[in-house]
Amino acid sequence: MQALYLPASNTSPAGNEPQSYKGKAMGSCVIVGASHAAAQLVVSLRQQGWEGEIVLVGDEPHLPYHRPPLSKTFLSGDKGLEDILIRPASAYEKANVTLRLGQRVAALNSVDKTLTIDNGDVIHFEKLVLATGSRARQISLPGADKAGVFYLRNVADVNGIRALIGTGKRAVIIGGGYIGLESAAAMRAMGMEVTVLEAMSRVLQRITAPEISAFYQRIHTEEGVNVQTDVVIRSIEGDASVTGVQCEDGLFYPADVVIVGIGIVPNIELAESAGIQIENGIVVNEYCESSHPDILAVGDCTYHFNPIYGRQLRLESVQNAVDQAKVAAATVAGKREPYAALPWFWSDQYNLKLQIAGLSQGFDQVVVRGDINNSRKFAAFYLQAGNLLAVDAINSPLEFMLGKRLLTLGISPDPSVLADTDFDLKSLLG
Repeated sequence: MQALYLPASNTSPAGNEPQSYKGKAMGSCVIVGASHAAAQLVVSLRQQGWEGEIVLVGDEPHLPYHRPPLSKTFLSGDKGLEDILIRPASAYEKANVTLRLGQRVAALNSVDKTLTIDNGDVIHFEKLVLATGSRARQISLPGADKAGVFYLRNVADVNGIRALIGTGKRAVIIGGGYIGLESAAAMRAMGMEVTVLEAMSRVLQRITAPEISAFYQRIHTEEGVNVQTDVVIRSIEGDASVTGVQCEDGLFYPADVVIVGIGIVPNIELAESAGIQIENGIVVNEYCESSHPDILAVGDCTYHFNPIYGRQLRLESVQNAVDQAKVAAATVAGKREPYAALPWFWSDQYNLKLQIAGLSQGFDQVVVRGDINNSRKFAAFYLQAGNLLAVDAINSPLEFMLGKRLLTLGISPDPSVLADTDFDLKSLLG
């Protein structure tokens, strides 16, 4: 039976003050998960003065690598695995990290402070950081298990997809979010026939304004992608391997490969099994501490407090993983550096660089700066009751950087000023 612990809150749980190492770290810090957060954490731990052992456990046989290129340059073959490694092997050697790659944690005992690896090994920890990330949401359709149907989440997924793509071949992408659209752009650039099937009435509907959805649908159509919305899929067809996607309206879309991109699910099962508080992710406070005094969590799997927006969030972004890793490293080393970062994201499609600062949920006004209907360069500012929430900057790095500054400083310009391309936004910063 697992022990019960106080829930994480926006302040340290009573009695859970960090151990003071007084410049000399003790014991071992074990990190479960080997992606962006982990790659930052091992370096930051040493920078913060942690002198104890660091063990990194990851279920893939690779060093931590950049995930965003998977649906872009890695998928297209422009970059190989060595090109997308976050850090070379020498960086982990320099940090004196014990790497246990290609191994999966089968059990976490939060009372004895042990991890059991799937090969039977038991690892003891003084501090544990869960950087377990997320996995692709599975689709429930007849034929979803056929050969040629893929999710795009890791190197193995992309290697499987690569074997079936090429000039003149046909791809059907289920899901019109960023992963789906990025995959469509990469495959179209390789000369493939690409169809995107979206269940909602517009692409990117869950995460952006109608104006941005219309822009991306226009761009993909101009690039030769067949974008279909309001689609209800009946089944994925094929015998030995996939041959296409059958929809409820009777339309059939032939395919040599089907990619499913319908969102992700946080990997919280290990924490949940150990009695750690879960709510839309692993609940952590501003120091990345979970409800267990010696177990922290970072990245996609966390439900954390953001002081800029004044509420709990679960973010799926590289930036958040890296920022939380720095905070967690300080906490493990006995320091208190609260998380206080502005969320930001990006997406690359064709010759478009989308940079997003802030979170647009709850907006009631969108102000477009530039020509959204005819060009490929503009910025969209999101406001709620006159308060600036976020900015989507497409091929507009200046507006992105200024938007970040305005959001960080809490400045909300008049909408007419934001829309006026002749007005110098830099003057608002004083």
